[in-house]
Amino acid sequence: MTAKKTVAASVAMLKVLESWGIGHVYGYPGGSFNSTMAALDLQKDHIQYIQVRHEQVGALAAAADAKLTGKIGVAFGSAGPGATNLLTGLYDAREDHAPVLALVGQTPSKVMNYNFF
Repeated sequence: MTAKKTVAASVAMLKVLESWGIGHVYGYPGGSFNSTMAALDLQKDHIQYIQVRHEQVGALAAAADAKLTGKIGVAFGSAGPGATNLLTGLYDAREDHAPVLALVGQTPSKVMNYNFF
């Protein structure tokens, strides 16, 4: 019997993005995205991480990228306020019919509603 090989969910997510032809993601790191940041470091030869100063900028950059290339633009933000900060860029993409994928982190359920931020 062969042992099953496990893959971290964040690494699997990046492999799916790579299979879609996505070469980079825009984002702002946060506590709810630590595993994805680690996966981005492991997969840096396949997907480039472009750190922005604010989630809104990441979403706007992903929208601009999608408009210019026709490929899916990808932006991520942390849970809570980081997610709402993506909305302006997502609305911009929507209005121009640009394909953008927004990824949002989530805090572990054991710390939800305990002033995690």
